Order: sequence, then C-alpha cells, then structure tokens
Amino acid sequence: MSAKEGFWSRFHKEFMEKNSRLLSVAVLAVVSVGGIVEIAPLFYLDSTIEEVEGMRPYTPLEQLGRDIYIREGCYNCHSQMIRPLRDEVERYGHYSLAAESMYDHPFQWGSKRTGPDLARVGGKYSDEWHRDHMRAPTSVVPESIMPPYPFLETSELAYTNIAANLRALSRVGVPYEETHLENAVSDVRTQLDPFADDYDGFQARYPGAVMRDFDGNPDAVTELDALIAYLQVLGTMVDFSTYEAEADENLR
Repeated sequence: MSAKEGFWSRFHKEFMEKNSRLLSVAVLAVVSVGGIVEIAPLFYLDSTIEEVEGMRPYTPLEQLGRDIYIREGCYNCHSQMIRPLRDEVERYGHYSLAAESMYDHPFQWGSKRTGPDLARVGGKYSDEWHRDHMRAPTSVVPESIMPPYPFLETSELAYTNIAANLRALSRVGVPYEETHLENAVSDVRTQLDPFADDYDGFQARYPGAVMRDFDGNPDAVTELDALIAYLQVLGTMVDFSTYEAEADENLR
C-alpha cells in the first residue's frame, strides 16, 4: 500500500467512521453533487417532452368535463397511463406517450385500477353507452362496482367562467391564445351543435374536435355533456397506426 493510499485509509477509519457529523456532511455533499449533475441540464432544455403530431389543448367543453371527472373522484379507480408492458398494451392499446399528458394539469396517470385504464377509452363506446353507464353502471357492465351518477344528466353545466379557467391554464404552458379565450363560452355551445354557424372557426381553434350533442338532450347543456365529451377524446388525438407501423418495421 502506498503512502497516499495509507493516508486516505487512516483518514476514513479514524475521522470519517468515528465522526458521525462529518460522515453525514460528506454523504450530503456527494448526493448533492450527483443531484446537480442530473438536474442542472434540465434547466437548459425548453422541454423534456417530445411533441407529437395531433396533440392539441382540450376544448372548453372537454376541459369542463375533465374538471367534473376530477371532482367526482374518477381518478381514484381509473388510471390514464398504459405502461409499456406486453399485457397492458394487449389489453388497453398502445402505451401512453409523455406528450399525451403535456396539457394535463394535473395529469391523471394514477397507480390504482379498480376499474380499467381509460387512456384509450375515446371512441371505444358510443355516447349512448356512456349515458347508460353513468345512470346505472351494471346495466352495461354487470360485474361493475362503480357507483351511479344519474344526476349528471340533469345538472346544468356551469361554464360562464371557463375563459378564466383557460387563462389560468395558459399561464402554466397550455397554448391557449386570445382567440381561444374570447370564444371560450360560446365554444361550449358550439361543440354541442354540428350545424353551428362558427363550425369552421371552432375547428380552426381545435382541429379534429368532435362536434355533437353528447347527452341526448339538445335543449340543455349538462354536466353529462361535458364528461362524455372528455371521455370521448381520451387517446384519440394521436394517430397510433404510424407508431405501430414503425414498430413493425423495426422488428423486421
């Protein structure tokens, strides 16, 4: 053993191991350096999320439906993130991409599944199925333990303050522009009418958004309208056939 190695060995045994305070400071210093090395580069990146084609902010109606989804605690039993594991992908569809949650505040990934994952539920069932499911879950899923939510189709949707909601989201990075905010209240009604006068303007603001009455009652704007609009958009913004084709090509 060299003199230098002997010095550090004695220093470690006689000073570090016998002095708990000094050892704690040394451990903290090492962990801090490691943390800085990993975290500091992130401050120089505009984003750690790779954007994908098709992603857009939620429409005012969809955002209100998301608020109701959170209010009623749906996230307690349903996750919205499909892990890249074979059994999950075969059951629920393509694994979730980070970009799919880039406009979610907060995201609904979850960790517990009393019910199925809802990341790809959009378009899987009809609006009528969702209406029946909310009124009486066991009428469409006999083994369901989900509580009924019949009051949603008779509860008038409160949407007069939706512009303020979107403005708050814009301040944390959701790309709502002034035109989105100016038309926020009217866009709630516009999305429920496929023959609306502002059809083209609405589609320009929210490309590909589904426009129709969701709750089966065109004479009222209800919380059920908003919730179904939100559920029907989950997992539909990205064309996953492109990713599946690339995956098949890589396997060849």
